[in-house]
Parts: sequence; structure tokens; C-alpha cells
Amino acid sequence: MLMKRTGLWTLCLLTICLTANSQALRWPPVTRDAKPWTRWWWLGNAVDTPGLAWNLQELQRAGLGGVEITPIYGTKGFEHKFIDFLSPLWMQMLDYTIQESRRLGMGVDMNTGTGWPFGGPGIPQKDAAGKVYFEEYTLQRGQRLREPVRYAGRTQQPAPLEVLMAYGKDGARLDLTDKVGAGGVLDWTAPPGSWHLVALFNGKTGQKVKRASPGGEGWVMDHFSERVVNSYLEGFTKAFEQTHTPAPHTFFNDSYEVFGADWSADLLQEFSRRRGYRLENYLPAFLGQGNPDTVRRVISDYRVTLSDMLLENFTRNWTDWAHRMGSTTRNQAHGSPANLLDLYAAVDVPECESFGTTHFNIPGLRIDSSEIRHTESNPMMLRFAASAAHITGKKLVSAETFTWLTEHFKTALSQCRPELDNLLLSGVNHVLFHGTPYSPKDAPWPGWLFYASVAFSPYNTFWRYMPAFSSYITRVQSFLQAGQADNNVLLYWPVYDVWQSPMNGPYYQFVIGKTEEWMKPFPFYDAATALVDNGYGVDFISDRLLQQAKANNGEIYTPGNRYKTIVVPACKYMPLSTLERLLDLAKQGATVVFLQQLPEDVPGLEQYVQRRRQLQELKQQLGRLSFTGNKVARLGKGRIIAATVAREAMPLVPVPRETLVDTGLRYTRRRHASGYYYFIANQQAQDFDGWLPLATPLQSAALFDAYTGQSGIARIRQQDGQSAVYLQLKAGQSVIIQTDTAHTLQGPAWAYHQPAGPPQPLSGPWELFFTDSEPAIAQTFTLDSLYSWTLLPDSAAKVYAGAGRYRITFNMPATRADDWLLDLGTVRESAAIRLNGQALDTLWALPFSTRIGRYLQPGRNTLEVEVINLPANRIADYDRKGKEWRIFYEINFVNVFYKPFSAADWAPVPSGLLGPVRLVPLRRM
Repeated sequence: MLMKRTGLWTLCLLTICLTANSQALRWPPVTRDAKPWTRWWWLGNAVDTPGLAWNLQELQRAGLGGVEITPIYGTKGFEHKFIDFLSPLWMQMLDYTIQESRRLGMGVDMNTGTGWPFGGPGIPQKDAAGKVYFEEYTLQRGQRLREPVRYAGRTQQPAPLEVLMAYGKDGARLDLTDKVGAGGVLDWTAPPGSWHLVALFNGKTGQKVKRASPGGEGWVMDHFSERVVNSYLEGFTKAFEQTHTPAPHTFFNDSYEVFGADWSADLLQEFSRRRGYRLENYLPAFLGQGNPDTVRRVISDYRVTLSDMLLENFTRNWTDWAHRMGSTTRNQAHGSPANLLDLYAAVDVPECESFGTTHFNIPGLRIDSSEIRHTESNPMMLRFAASAAHITGKKLVSAETFTWLTEHFKTALSQCRPELDNLLLSGVNHVLFHGTPYSPKDAPWPGWLFYASVAFSPYNTFWRYMPAFSSYITRVQSFLQAGQADNNVLLYWPVYDVWQSPMNGPYYQFVIGKTEEWMKPFPFYDAATALVDNGYGVDFISDRLLQQAKANNGEIYTPGNRYKTIVVPACKYMPLSTLERLLDLAKQGATVVFLQQLPEDVPGLEQYVQRRRQLQELKQQLGRLSFTGNKVARLGKGRIIAATVAREAMPLVPVPRETLVDTGLRYTRRRHASGYYYFIANQQAQDFDGWLPLATPLQSAALFDAYTGQSGIARIRQQDGQSAVYLQLKAGQSVIIQTDTAHTLQGPAWAYHQPAGPPQPLSGPWELFFTDSEPAIAQTFTLDSLYSWTLLPDSAAKVYAGAGRYRITFNMPATRADDWLLDLGTVRESAAIRLNGQALDTLWALPFSTRIGRYLQPGRNTLEVEVINLPANRIADYDRKGKEWRIFYEINFVNVFYKPFSAADWAPVPSGLLGPVRLVPLRRM
């Protein structure tokens, strides 16, 4: 009896120990933020409660977690339903939207304006976006200016004189502003010498809100003025308070498309306060005249001042207001004439953007090269938003997704996946589709449209497969929103090298499509690319954010994360405070890496000789540090490393690199309480089948396929002190790896397979019939081989948009196999699979294949494949027949090249199941 009890206790203790050291395999919980959201255009604000309810219910059924309301121009014929922005009725519609969304488990964001940028009827002309103008005159001793001091160029808005300065040959500067009287007459006689007069006029850009909705038309505001921003936001405060409408989940600001707004009424005063000298004293240098070094320093100071004003007077101000309203902010900083990292860091959710089509070497990925905007979504550009979020500890990094991805009516979900994965790999974890136009439920096809988007709406043919697409995004983002970003390297962005460069005039914006101007020519870009390509996780850091960093136990801590080292790329200009901070971090125990050279100079004009001397004194603290000899210098508790390229320096840090990049796979990594999450994507031409090395330790690992929803315990090995996971990943596929350093993950084993024999073709005959009615096709077709249904004898098939259902009956192959892979070959464009009456998978991306072995039955089997094509052929038929569907105000309607849209000359777009369809026998590894 005692032996039995002892054995029982031993068994119980063993069970307790195993339970304590094991962890069940599970997907993270689904939240509304983990689901994709969409930009929801309210055209003309012509919405009503039945239409709002129907739209929201459709979006919720499609798997979306929320909407961002952006009001824009209206639809012709619905003028009687237009609602003025922020009117009591508009606020009533917003209130209903928020309540209905809550009922559906969704969220609501809202643009803090209509169209873009911020502005509207509440902005008087004096508060509109500013533009500076100049006139120059020359006077000799005893001369008086005969012409009036006024801007002689053409402007549609007034440009009053702000300052008139006179500059003498001996360096004398005279402010003549108060000597200019009525009509611009200057009451001044030139003293001895030659005098250069510069008049500065405070003009306006004349830009009005782009794509404004009713009630939102008007001037674009002066984003640099705190007073103007406060006045603008007060209109929103009153609208919410007077109607008792709850604040939205988040207030949104679109990309900074304030064109040519290079001035503000407050700029001269702000410049003097921030830079320590008067810009008025250096207007010739500002205009590019005189000593080139002085010119560059003055222009740099001007650019820094604009950056500070935009950050403090607009971005932080707007965010503080949103917090007082009980909301948060989401901001697209790109395009701003300011330090992007600082702007992204100042809001609650930094947002980047994918724009145009990126080239991927994925076999079978359809690219209509003559009908796309060849605009790369540069991963380095995307990292700016993610870096700011990681450094400051923000949970979400969002992205405006699929803007101008392909030509209208020609976007397939399969084309969306690599662009989407590119964003996720770059640190994005909260995508918003671009986007969904509100349409009344009874609107005729193609519904209401927006000109720069992929139409994620019930009127698109792929809509019935949206739940599968949304599920993929939700599953990936559920992991990427968990834990904490795990990048080990901070890379300093030497923005002063950009600001002190000539560029094209003093005013410069960091535009997403012009990285070849402000990022690629500088060593920063080479360093960033080299680090990422060599498997190092990198976040970018600014001068301002660096001031918040501390070092302890050899690591660098920012307000929201920790890092192993900071790398400083070759740069000429560095603020004195930045180098001081870098050396302080080293003294605290950090490792700081300088590439190619130490900074040579300080930026800006004020006391630059003194500051330059102080910079040299700081550099002397590094002793005999050499980029060719002694590469390591001790400084306090830490080290300074000098290297010509990052590849030389990183082993000295040391920071382990992810050698998995040598396979051609891409990754992003996050850490959780007991291990790491990896999101891995294969965006190259070759399949991957082998051991994938990981730079982090593990005790166990699991694989999660967000496309299929399958998961399982992975095969792992430890070799030469490095962990590895066995992985099979086709070109175009992705997978999530969860590792655990403290527990043994428990669950079914991941199924690894290899072909067990040659593929078995399913060659026909096939039955094909059409299930939609646009236009109706009653005939059932028998096909001896698979080809585009546009080649069928029925002319309606050439313009059909919707689903075609293929059916074939076949005998289960005699080949012995552990499983069978159904490979559909070429699908135009998405497919849903049924086998023997049972719904299996929805296939919306490459490769169009799925395992079906457990559903096969001995003898006869019936396979049904429902295929959805593009709406392209139907819209082409509309245009050839002159059927009117372009019913929108303003831009009505343009193609991807911003030219008037017409599909009348489009050739029929291949549609349906093109095959070849094959059964591939598999053996379990």
C-alpha cells in the first residue's frame, strides 16, 4: 500500500512539474485593434442611419475592426442629402456611427477635418498657410527708392510687407520697416556706400482644403502657428460639447501635403527666440547670397525652426487637445518639413503609408507593368514610424495600406499580400485599408468610389472572400501587437546633414516618394541597409529622442525599449548636445559605434566657432581612437568603437545577427515574457526547405500559419551553440515562429511533408456554371481543358464579373501517400474549395494550393472550385457602352497616372480557373 501511494505521489509530482514547465499552444486573443481597419470616405457626408448600419454590418462581417471617417467631396444627384461637416446633423450621424460600431464590436476614428490638409471655413485668410516672397533693390549714397515697396510678382492673395532690411558693404544692417509708409513709399535716403535692400513679404500659398466635403471647404491653415491651431481645434471642441457627442477612438491627420507653405506670421519671432539671432540680419544668406558656409548655416537654422514649430505648435498641441477630449491621435508625419522621428514620437499612433506597387520576385505574382505606379514602399522609409513607436513604447504602428496599388478594378487580393507583408516586416502592426467609400445599400454597381484606392467595399467582386483576407491580417497582427519590439541596434539619423545641404531652396519637405533626395544619398541609408540586410534589428533615433536615453548594465534604455548599442553613421554635422549625450551614454556603460569618421562640425550659425571648438574638445576624450588602427576606446564604463562599415563593428559590440537573412528570408522579431515571436516571409523566387537559424535561445518552438490558421510544434535543434527551427516556406508564403526559453510548448506536431511521387493531373472534363447575375449566364459549360472563361462562346462571359463554379469528379489516386496537396495552378483571381460537399479553404494568395488528404474518400470524389474574377471586364463593358458611373464631384475619375480614366480599350482580362490542377502525393517527414 505504501509503495502504491509513493508511486502515486511521484506521478502527481511529475505531472505538476511537467505542467509547470509546459505551455499550451494557442493563438493570441483577437482584439478589434488586431483586425484590419479601413479609411471610410463619406462622400458629401450623404449618409443616413440605415446606410450607416448596412455599411458597418458589411464591414464587420468582412472581419474589419473599425473605420476611420474621412469626409470628402460629394456624389452627383445626391446634393439633397449633403450634410455640412460638424453641423448638428453631421454630429448626430457621427454619434449613431459610434453607437452602432460599439454594438458590432468595432471602433471609430475620425479625420480632424475633411479631405486634407487641415483647414476649412473657420480659417480666415490671415491664418491661412503662409508663403514668403522677396523683392531686392540697390541704392547708392544719396539715392531714394523711387518705386513702392511691394511684391511685384503674381499672387492671388495679398502679401503685405513684413520687414525691409538694408545691408551695407561694411556689414552694417538697418531695419527700415518703420520707414515704409502708405502705398509702400520708403522715406529713406541712402547714407554713404552701396546698399542692398531686401523686402520680405508675408504672403499666402492660396491652397484650399483638397477634396473637401460640404462644410469643410476653405483655406488650408497655418500649421506652424499655435494660435491658429488652437482656433481651428476650438471649432471641434464646440461641436462635440454642444451636441454631447462622444469623442471618437482616435483623431487622425493625413500625410503633410501642405504645398509650398514655407512661412508663418510668427516665424521671425520664433526664429530669434530659438536660434539666438535675428533672421532679418541674414536675409541675403537666406536667399543664397554670400559666403556658402554662412548660407548653409542660416538655411539649416530656418529648417530647424520650422521643424520645432510644427512639432510643438501643431503636433504636440493637437495631441494634447485630443487627450483633453478623451481621445488619442494617429498621424502621418511623412511629407513634413520637420524631423519625422520627432513628429511620429509625439503622437499616440505613428502611421506610415504604402504607395504604388513594389517589385517582388515571387513566381506567378501578376504585375500589370504598364498599369501600375512604380513607387517602392521603401522599408527604410517605413521604419521611421515604427522606430518612433518602439523607442517611446507605443503599442501600435499603423499604415495607410494599398494606396494606388494597381489600376482601378484590377486589384486582386493576391497582389495585396506581398505589399502587406512588406509593411508587417517593417514594424507595422495595425493596417488600415485605403479604403472603403460609403455607398447607400441600393446604389447601382460599381457603387460610390474614391479615385486613389483599392475599393474594399461590398461592390468589389473579392468582397465575399474578405473574411479570409482579414483573418490572415488579424492573426499576424495579434502576434505583432503582443510583447515588445526586439531590435538591438539604435541607428542615429543625422538630419542636420540634410538640413545643412543645399537641396532645392530653403524650404524642404521629407516626402515619402523622394527618398532618393533626402535619404539615399547620405551614409545613413547605406548604414541602415547594411545593418538590416546583415540581420540586425534596427530602430532609428533622433537628436531629441537620444536625449531621453540612459545606459545601465551595458544596455541603452529609451522610454519604451532597450538596445545593445547605438551606431552613428558617417556625418559631417552634429549638435554639441548630441555628441555630449553619446559620450555620456558610453561613460554609463553603453557601446557607441562611429562609422567612417567622427562628426566634423556643428550645424547652425549662432556661436558656431565656439561650439566647433567645444566639439573638438569632446572628441579629444576618445584618445587615440582610429578608424584604421585602434578601433576600440574605453570611456567610463563603456566603449567607443570605430569602424569603416557596420559589418566590421558589430562583432565587436557584440550583437548577434540573425543569420536567417542569408537564406533570403525576411523577418521582424518581438520578445514576450518567456521567448520571442518571429514573423518570417519568403518574398524571393525560391522556396525554402531546411533549418532556419535563430539568434535567440529557445527550449521549444511552434509554427503558426496565419493564412490557413494551422499551428503546431516545430522541429528544433541546437548545433554549435545556435538554435534552429525546421521550416518549409513556399515563395510568397509567411509564418509566425513562437519560441519559448522557459517552457515546453504543448500541442500537435507541425506537419512537414515532401512529395511522395509525381503530380496527378485532374484534366477533365470540368463543368462550369456561373452563380452571379452580372450579367446572368444560364448555360452550364463542359470543358475538356481549363482556359479563361472570357473565351467561352457566350459573349456575356467576356464581361461577367463574379463567381464561376467548376466541378470535376475523379477517382482517388492509387498512389500511397500520407496526405495530398491540391495545386490549382493559375487562378484568376481567388478560389474557394469544396470536396465531397464539404467547404475546405479559401485561397486568395500564392501559392494556390491546400492539403486535402483527410477529406479524400476511396473511390469517387467530387471537387468544386468557386473562382472569383476581377470586375475589370464589366467596367470595360460599361465604358464601351457609354454607361455613366462617374458621378463624383471634383476629380471624376482618374487612373493610376492621374489621367482621365477609361476602360473602353481594355482587352478582356483572363478570368477563372486556368490550372493546371494537380494532386500531389505527400509523405510526412
